[in-house]
Amino acid sequence: MQTVHIGTSHPYDVLIGEGLLPQAGVQLREVVAPCQAAIVTDATVDTLYGEAVERSLREAGYAAFRCVFPAGERHKRWNTLGEILESLARRPLTRSDIVVALGGGVPGDVAGFAAAVYARGIRFIQIPTTLLAAVDSSVGGKTAVDLEAGKNLAGAFHQPALVLSDCAVIRALPPALLSDGAAEIIKYGVLTDPELFEWMCRPDWTQRIGEIIARSVSIKRDLVEADEYDNGVRQLLNLGHTFGHAIEKCSDFTLSHGQGVAVGMAIAAGAAGQREVCRAILDANRNCNLPLSIPYAPEQLAAAALSDKKRKGDRINLVLPDAIGHCHLESIEVTELPDAFRRGMSMVEALL
Repeated sequence: MQTVHIGTSHPYDVLIGEGLLPQAGVQLREVVAPCQAAIVTDATVDTLYGEAVERSLREAGYAAFRCVFPAGERHKRWNTLGEILESLARRPLTRSDIVVALGGGVPGDVAGFAAAVYARGIRFIQIPTTLLAAVDSSVGGKTAVDLEAGKNLAGAFHQPALVLSDCAVIRALPPALLSDGAAEIIKYGVLTDPELFEWMCRPDWTQRIGEIIARSVSIKRDLVEADEYDNGVRQLLNLGHTFGHAIEKCSDFTLSHGQGVAVGMAIAAGAAGQREVCRAILDANRNCNLPLSIPYAPEQLAAAALSDKKRKGDRINLVLPDAIGHCHLESIEVTELPDAFRRGMSMVEALL
């Protein structure tokens, strides 16, 4: 088992290893004494792992119960959050109890937000069951729900007390979900780690799941510790996301977050005029079975990006690659967004 310590305002460990999910109760007891534990998950994950996690918690002395909501990004909304909060209140949970977020990015974000606002904040842990959640959304304390205007526009910073990433669970994912997580790993490589990027260009990258998760979490750890509340250097983690969120929105979320980010990173490199970086990102995307292009017009995507939470007044920060392993933040006028999309998409099309 590998441990990555996150030294934020509320420090915690990320545990990465085989068979951690059935040992959730034993691991949780190391940081939180037995209490009531609300397992918040979606219907798909509940069918796969809900019973096992509840059993593990009960055997460790926790009064565990499950709050289950329908699966999918379209359920990452206020009404789902409200139903979870009402369920917690009916028990009732108190500030000495805990929420367990079980699943991918949607359950993790919604459960974390519920924990952040219930009783003005109670503890929670993350048990990610997707590669994307393991390497990205389960770490760093960002929690949120979506609004009609855009993704993650209502949320809170709320660090977990523990993260458990079970490599056996991740390894068993269907290929599409592995590809989805691969996009965020490629992102870490483009940001700071050329060797990690090179791993993602090899057909056997999935054989290094544990090492890849630990390395990705360590990169995110460094940026989060330097800028916990996302006012500066942590914004580098948004590489591909302004473009990617617009792609997701224009697709009515038929394209996943990882797919949007994958194309978004290539567009970002194109917008920066970095032809060889753009080519390398497309090669990595191709190797990981991620999309290379999308059927939307630059103006349509730019309009969707105007609701991005990274917008500040009439300006928005873009993360632009300089080379594999180095990126920079650039603030532009929102009126320049259509041109950024056009430049990026033109280069991508020229390289395909």
